Amino acid sequence: MRCALIALLFAAVSLGAGPAGAADKEPLPAPTVLMSPVALPIVVDGRLVNYVFVTLRLGLLPTGDIPRLRAKEPYFRDALVRSAHRTPFVRNDNYAAIDDAKMKAALMQDCAAIVGPGMVISIQIIKELPQHVDGLPKPKTGPMARRNPEIF
Repeated sequence: MRCALIALLFAAVSLGAGPAGAADKEPLPAPTVLMSPVALPIVVDGRLVNYVFVTLRLGLLPTGDIPRLRAKEPYFRDALVRSAHRTPFVRNDNYAAIDDAKMKAALMQDCAAIVGPGMVISIQIIKELPQHVDGLPKPKTGPMARRNPEIF
Protein backbone atom coordinates (compact mmCIF):
# COMPACT_ATOMS: atom_id res chain seq x y z
CA MET A 1 0.00 0.00 0.00
CA ARG A 2 2.80 2.37 0.89
CA CYS A 3 4.58 1.70 -2.41
CA ALA A 4 1.39 2.41 -4.36
CA LEU A 5 0.94 5.78 -2.57
CA ILE A 6 4.56 6.76 -3.25
CA ALA A 7 4.23 5.79 -6.92
CA LEU A 8 0.98 7.77 -7.15
CA LEU A 9 2.65 10.80 -5.55
CA PHE A 10 5.57 10.70 -8.03
CA ALA A 11 3.14 10.38 -10.95
CA ALA A 12 1.14 13.41 -9.76
CA VAL A 13 4.28 15.51 -9.32
CA SER A 14 5.65 14.59 -12.73
CA LEU A 15 2.31 15.36 -14.45
CA GLY A 16 2.01 18.74 -12.74
CA ALA A 17 5.52 19.79 -13.67
CA GLY A 18 4.83 19.88 -17.42
CA PRO A 19 7.45 19.22 -20.09
CA ALA A 20 11.06 19.45 -19.06
CA GLY A 21 12.62 22.83 -19.77
CA ALA A 22 9.29 24.66 -20.19
CA ALA A 23 10.00 26.88 -17.20
CA ASP A 24 13.35 27.85 -18.71
CA LYS A 25 11.71 29.32 -21.81
CA GLU A 26 9.42 31.74 -19.96
CA PRO A 27 10.96 35.20 -19.85
CA LEU A 28 11.69 36.55 -16.41
CA PRO A 29 10.07 39.87 -15.56
CA ALA A 30 12.43 42.77 -16.10
CA PRO A 31 13.85 44.13 -12.85
CA THR A 32 12.59 47.58 -11.94
CA VAL A 33 12.89 50.26 -9.29
CA LEU A 34 9.62 51.90 -8.27
CA MET A 35 10.45 55.42 -7.15
CA SER A 36 8.51 57.17 -4.42
CA PRO A 37 6.56 60.23 -5.59
CA VAL A 38 8.70 63.30 -6.26
CA ALA A 39 7.42 66.90 -6.30
CA LEU A 40 8.71 68.72 -9.37
CA PRO A 41 8.35 72.52 -9.58
CA ILE A 42 6.62 74.32 -12.44
CA VAL A 43 8.32 77.71 -12.79
CA VAL A 44 7.04 80.30 -15.27
CA ASP A 45 8.89 83.58 -15.81
CA GLY A 46 10.91 83.02 -12.63
CA ARG A 47 7.77 82.43 -10.53
CA LEU A 48 6.74 79.13 -8.96
CA VAL A 49 3.20 78.45 -10.15
CA ASN A 50 2.67 74.76 -9.39
CA TYR A 51 4.13 71.44 -8.30
CA VAL A 52 3.55 68.17 -10.12
CA PHE A 53 3.96 64.97 -8.11
CA VAL A 54 5.48 62.25 -10.29
CA THR A 55 5.82 58.53 -9.61
CA LEU A 56 8.30 56.70 -11.84
CA ARG A 57 9.40 53.16 -12.57
CA LEU A 58 12.98 52.65 -13.76
CA GLY A 59 13.68 49.59 -15.91
CA LEU A 60 17.02 47.99 -15.02
CA LEU A 61 19.50 45.96 -16.99
CA PRO A 62 18.78 42.31 -16.04
CA THR A 63 22.45 41.43 -15.73
CA GLY A 64 23.18 44.19 -13.20
CA ASP A 65 23.43 43.94 -9.42
CA ILE A 66 19.69 44.45 -8.81
CA PRO A 67 19.76 44.88 -5.00
CA ARG A 68 22.55 47.48 -5.31
CA LEU A 69 20.62 49.36 -8.02
CA ARG A 70 17.39 49.32 -5.99
CA ALA A 71 19.30 50.70 -3.00
CA LYS A 72 20.15 53.76 -5.12
CA GLU A 73 16.49 54.87 -5.34
CA PRO A 74 17.01 57.86 -2.96
CA TYR A 75 19.91 59.02 -5.15
CA PHE A 76 17.71 58.84 -8.25
CA ARG A 77 15.02 60.94 -6.53
CA ASP A 78 17.57 63.48 -5.31
CA ALA A 79 19.08 63.82 -8.79
CA LEU A 80 15.63 64.30 -10.32
CA VAL A 81 14.70 67.05 -7.84
CA ARG A 82 18.02 68.82 -8.39
CA SER A 83 17.60 68.68 -12.17
CA ALA A 84 14.04 69.98 -11.93
CA HIS A 85 15.15 72.96 -9.85
CA ARG A 86 18.06 73.74 -12.17
CA THR A 87 15.94 73.62 -15.32
CA PRO A 88 12.23 73.06 -14.60
CA PHE A 89 10.44 70.56 -16.83
CA VAL A 90 7.75 73.06 -17.84
CA ARG A 91 5.37 72.54 -20.74
CA ASN A 92 4.44 75.76 -22.49
CA ASP A 93 0.89 74.56 -23.16
CA ASN A 94 -0.04 73.12 -19.74
CA TYR A 95 1.20 74.18 -16.30
CA ALA A 96 -0.45 71.19 -14.59
CA ALA A 97 1.88 68.65 -16.27
CA ILE A 98 5.58 68.20 -16.87
CA ASP A 99 7.52 67.87 -20.10
CA ASP A 100 7.92 64.08 -20.07
CA ALA A 101 10.64 63.85 -22.71
CA LYS A 102 12.77 66.53 -21.07
CA MET A 103 12.39 64.92 -17.64
CA LYS A 104 13.24 61.44 -18.92
CA ALA A 105 16.34 62.69 -20.76
CA ALA A 106 17.64 64.51 -17.68
CA LEU A 107 16.95 61.56 -15.37
CA MET A 108 18.56 59.07 -17.76
CA GLN A 109 21.70 61.20 -17.78
CA ASP A 110 21.67 61.40 -13.96
CA CYS A 111 21.11 57.64 -13.65
CA ALA A 112 24.14 56.98 -15.84
CA ALA A 113 26.23 59.16 -13.52
CA ILE A 114 24.88 57.40 -10.39
CA VAL A 115 25.06 53.70 -11.37
CA GLY A 116 26.94 53.68 -14.66
CA PRO A 117 25.87 53.96 -18.28
CA GLY A 118 23.37 51.43 -19.56
CA MET A 119 22.28 50.12 -16.13
CA VAL A 120 18.93 51.95 -16.31
CA ILE A 121 17.35 51.08 -19.65
CA SER A 122 13.91 52.71 -19.42
CA ILE A 123 11.89 55.26 -17.49
CA GLN A 124 8.12 54.89 -17.20
CA ILE A 125 5.85 57.54 -15.72
CA ILE A 126 3.35 55.74 -13.51
CA LYS A 127 1.46 58.75 -12.18
CA GLU A 128 1.51 62.51 -12.68
CA LEU A 129 -0.58 64.51 -10.22
CA PRO A 130 -0.56 68.34 -10.16
CA GLN A 131 -0.94 70.18 -6.88
CA HIS A 132 -3.16 72.81 -8.53
CA VAL A 133 -5.35 72.55 -11.59
CA ASP A 134 -7.28 75.81 -11.28
CA GLY A 135 -5.93 79.31 -10.80
CA LEU A 136 -2.84 78.79 -12.93
CA PRO A 137 -1.56 81.47 -15.31
CA LYS A 138 -2.54 81.19 -18.97
CA PRO A 139 -0.12 78.99 -20.95
CA LYS A 140 2.13 80.68 -23.50
CA THR A 141 1.13 78.32 -26.32
CA GLY A 142 -1.54 75.76 -27.08
CA PRO A 143 -5.33 75.90 -27.09
CA MET A 144 -5.54 77.66 -23.71
CA ALA A 145 -3.23 80.56 -24.69
CA ARG A 146 -4.75 83.86 -25.70
CA ARG A 147 -3.69 84.78 -29.22
CA ASN A 148 -4.80 88.41 -28.99
CA PRO A 149 -4.79 90.19 -25.60
CA GLU A 150 -7.77 92.33 -26.72
CA ILE A 151 -9.97 89.22 -27.13
CA PHE A 152 -11.26 87.68 -23.91
